[in-house]
Amino acid sequence: MGEQQIPKFPQEVIDEYATLGVDLPALFSAGHLGERMDVRIVEASADRVVGTMPVEGNTQPYGLLHGGASAVLAETLGSVGAMLHGGASKLAVGVDLNCTHHRGARSGLVTGVATPVHRGRSTATYEIVISDENDKRVCTARLTCLLRDVNANG
Repeated sequence: MGEQQIPKFPQEVIDEYATLGVDLPALFSAGHLGERMDVRIVEASADRVVGTMPVEGNTQPYGLLHGGASAVLAETLGSVGAMLHGGASKLAVGVDLNCTHHRGARSGLVTGVATPVHRGRSTATYEIVISDENDKRVCTARLTCLLRDVNANG
């Protein structure tokens, strides 16, 4: 695994979190699972989240990119978009993930791009397109996140 890159956040998002005493770029990561799978967030805003993941190390027994690895990348990117849409007062919690696997990838990096389908007060849905290095679609996913108040119990 390489050195973690800090994603690019819009300045107004950084400022919003800073008012709460949170250094968003320093805090943000793809989580422990994302780190093990070497997920890299390249760009992040509520309108578009882009990330990459290597195929190597994330394959199934036939040497193809594991479908579960694509799901991890998709949920990571969609959750980041939902979190940024919800703002600092909301937690984004995935409640539905659907993945359609179109083709296998055996090497290189795959890139996922998450864009919003719906952004409401209590839910956010993102479509995530994962492509190989030849810009061929490997997977299409859709993630819906519940947006919960940070201070909510349960």
